[in-house]
Amino acid sequence: MDDDQIRLDDTDRQLIGLLRDNARLSVSALAGKLRVSRGTVQNRLARLEHNGVIAGYTVRLRQSAQPNRIRAWMTIVVEGSCAPDVIRALRGDPAVTALHSTNGRWDVVAEISADNLEAFDRALGRIRLIKGIVNTETHILLSTHKV
Repeated sequence: MDDDQIRLDDTDRQLIGLLRDNARLSVSALAGKLRVSRGTVQNRLARLEHNGVIAGYTVRLRQSAQPNRIRAWMTIVVEGSCAPDVIRALRGDPAVTALHSTNGRWDVVAEISADNLEAFDRALGRIRLIKGIVNTETHILLSTHKV
């Protein structure tokens, strides 16, 4: 089966949702919340990981835990059919924390993060040199307000 055609059922989606909320939940806790056996959870996790649906596990920090970190959105125009190559290059940059395909004037929105202005400037310079990027516009996030 093609990676783009991996079929997820309701239990898979619920399992992924639970992991998004707390990837540290034990297999037993996941099984209890899903009302299935531990073996079912283990088998589904193994299948989702093997098929690349679950690409990895990570830690999310509260913004208040990183008060001086510089964060920004960079909107990017990509030349012709270069989007897959540009996205691949952006995924490899440690300053890029998320990527979003968009419609309209911009092709890609990259979320960027750096420890200080010098590191941020270096990240912008690296990104702007990626082959296939035609134009960028960067917006530093000054504060975040909960809706």
